[in-house]
Order: sequence, then C-alpha cells, then structure tokens
Amino acid sequence: MDANGTKHLVFAILGFLEQQMTSSELDPESKESLEVAAQCLQSAYGVSLQDENTSTQFPLPAPLVDIFAAGLRNLQIPHTSAADRESAERLKSEGNELLKQDKFQDAITSYTKAIAIDGRNAVYFCNRAAAHIKLGNHQNCLNDCIRAIELDPNYSKAYGRKGLAHTSLGQHREAKECFRKALELDPVNSSYRENLGRAEQSINEQSSTFSAPGGAELGFGGVNLPQILSNPTLMNMATTIFANPQMQSMMTSMMSSVSGDQSPAGSASVTDLLQAGQQFAQELHASNPELVEQLRAQRAQMINQNSSSTEHKETPQ
Repeated sequence: MDANGTKHLVFAILGFLEQQMTSSELDPESKESLEVAAQCLQSAYGVSLQDENTSTQFPLPAPLVDIFAAGLRNLQIPHTSAADRESAERLKSEGNELLKQDKFQDAITSYTKAIAIDGRNAVYFCNRAAAHIKLGNHQNCLNDCIRAIELDPNYSKAYGRKGLAHTSLGQHREAKECFRKALELDPVNSSYRENLGRAEQSINEQSSTFSAPGGAELGFGGVNLPQILSNPTLMNMATTIFANPQMQSMMTSMMSSVSGDQSPAGSASVTDLLQAGQQFAQELHASNPELVEQLRAQRAQMINQNSSSTEHKETPQ
C-alpha cells in the first residue's frame, strides 16, 4: 500500500473512531481513550476529519464497518485439496492421541499444523481449544472457540468449551449463554445441563452482594457467608475487634455519612467501610491466621467446583 493508500485507510479509521465516541455502549473513560488514539493517528499521518480537502481526497463509499463486513464476505479462503485434507486429518488424529496422553502443548502443535493446512475445519480449532483449556490458556481457548463457531454456527461442542473458558475467567453470564446454546443444539448432553446449572448458581451468588452508597457492591468473593456467620469463633473475634475504639470511630463515621450528614452524599461511607474492612482483615489475620487460611481454602474450593466439568474428559473429534 502506498502513502496515499495508507492515509486513505487512516481517514476511514478516524471516521470509525469518531462514530464510536458517540456510542452509548462505551463509558466516558473508553471514549477518552479513543479520542487520544484519534489524535495520535492525526498527528502521525497528517490526516484530519475536519479538513475539507482531505475529505475530498479520500472519499469513502460506506462507513469502515460496512466496508470491513463486505470484505469479509468476499474473502476467499484458498481451496484445500483432497491430499491436503488427508494430511490435516492425520495431524488432527495425532493431536487427539497426544491430548489423551496429557501432552497438551504437543497436541496444540499438531492441531496448529492441521489448521495451517486446512483453516476451514471447525473441529481443529475446537480440539485445540480443549488443549488450551487444559493448560489454563483460557483466552486462547475462547479465541479458538469463536473461530470454530464462525466456521460452524451449530457446533455444540464449541459453545460448550467456550462456556468452560468463560467460567474459568469468572464470566458466568457469558458462560450461561454458551451452555444454554450448547444444550439447545445437543439436548441430551448432561454435562451442558450441569454446567448451565453451575453458571446460574454462580450468577446468583454474585448477585448476593451488599450495595454501598454510591452504587458500590461489596461482595464476599465466593465465600459462604451464612457458614461464616454461624462460626462462633469468628463471631466472638468480630465482637472483640469491633470493640476497638478506632474501629468504632470508623463505623460511626460511615453510618453518619449514610444518613446524609457528610457531603458529597455517601462518598465518605464507602471509604470508611473499605478502611474498616481492611482493619478487620488485618486484626483477624494477626489473631487467628489459621481461620483466615480456612476461609481462603473454602473460596478456592468453590472456584474449583465452578470450573470443573465432565466435558473436560470428552474425547476430541
């Protein structure tokens, strides 16, 4: 691409960024970042949307998003010969055997070679996703599942593995939608049904938070709150800690701000509550580190339960 072609592309990108800065889906901080990006492009390439000469020099038949979508539709993937498809299948089978032997990185290498030969086969991407999730490469798993679904929108296993990756990343609402779609495509698959239930449970647990003034949410990170409140040792310690004059002062300040005695409304209460929580955690750890470790272990156990699935044991295609 020559210099004029590059500037033409930059002009189109600037138009896209300007359109995105008016989007209601982006927060003010994201829009500010886009504005900075636009300024950098204008400075680097000497292109400006406000320059009438530039608009005349670089006309666009349609917005960049539409041009991009049309280009994707017209993009021709090179045809794969029968011999190449056979080679790709051998590499896929090799990857499957390596996956069964828990040689996950080697399996990824084999699947990647198969994809290089035949990039149209959704199974290769989905199988590589299975190897990625075994290694904890959750974002790579997501990327492969997205590509598999693009190639085959009715590929239930790709939705299922995508759901597993979202679960491991703590994205339970996205996981729920993936498992719902997987179950819709494969209604008899019990693992999809179980994982859908786990995702719904995790969403309900995330919703069980306290809302502080100003809209801040104070959750418990997967800890079983009723079990904690029924622990007499912890409650006795909490009573002792909250008898501390410094802690009482923090709580008094917090409560006065909740009632509107401070301005701006609610701003001090969140800070005080966070400080009180930090103070409580420090004193709890100092007085009973074993209990703190027990709570941490409980949280880790719940995360592992939410991430586990029978689909991890599925045989690749």
